[in-house]
Amino acid sequence: MPEHSWEEKLEALQETLRSYKKVAVAFSAGVDSTFLLAVAHEVLGNNALAITAQSPVFPAREHAEALDFCAQRGIRQIVFDADQFSVNGFAENPPERCYICKRSLFESICEKAHAEGFDIVVDGSNTDDLSDYRPGHKALQELGIQSPLVECGFSKQDIRDASAAMGLPTATKQSFACLATRIPYGETITPEKLATIDAAEQILLDLGLSVVRVRLNGSEGRIETKPEDFGLVLENCEHIVAGFEACGLDSATLDLRGYRTGSMNKL
Repeated sequence: MPEHSWEEKLEALQETLRSYKKVAVAFSAGVDSTFLLAVAHEVLGNNALAITAQSPVFPAREHAEALDFCAQRGIRQIVFDADQFSVNGFAENPPERCYICKRSLFESICEKAHAEGFDIVVDGSNTDDLSDYRPGHKALQELGIQSPLVECGFSKQDIRDASAAMGLPTATKQSFACLATRIPYGETITPEKLATIDAAEQILLDLGLSVVRVRLNGSEGRIETKPEDFGLVLENCEHIVAGFEACGLDSATLDLRGYRTGSMNKL
């Protein structure tokens, strides 16, 4: 069976969202949820609600972008504080951490949505997400969260192509994963570690790197980026080391394997 074009998938997505009549979108300002929210708002207007969690596991820049996007487009948005550290088992960082975190997060999102009269909650999962170790998907299924991008066959590239055609600012934005994914399983997660990672990654993004992860290895910050950007990192070694030290890290290293999704998913 031939692969459908993103244009055909977009038509299917519009029809799916239209059939919901009202929908609450879990919105983080990432590539996927931004695209999904934009289409939902286009199709449903004020019957599309953005729900955004503010939490230490999300970079400050992502939260600011989420607020700006909704304000600029006149999209109704609910923002709430999510404290993952109050969730039993999260800080201990077991292999099922993502499940623990996502279950708690989406329980709160569903609660906010239902209080506003929205029975259907959707997230921005796409077909590429199904190929990696993603224990959080189990939580979504248990809570009845709909994933219309998966249902309509959207890959990450489809979403980027459609986003570019729609003029969305996230078309070329790096993929996002919560800051806790930078800490090896079994190592305790603390607010201080998350803040350190956020600050260290911002230093690299400010240099112009488009794809960045700073993985913690004790007090070392291990940089993952695209191999074609290694030169930019090396040219700014002194700046990066000084910045990392100011963030509380003892050293900075460059992973010569480059950026890899799920590189901490070694069970």
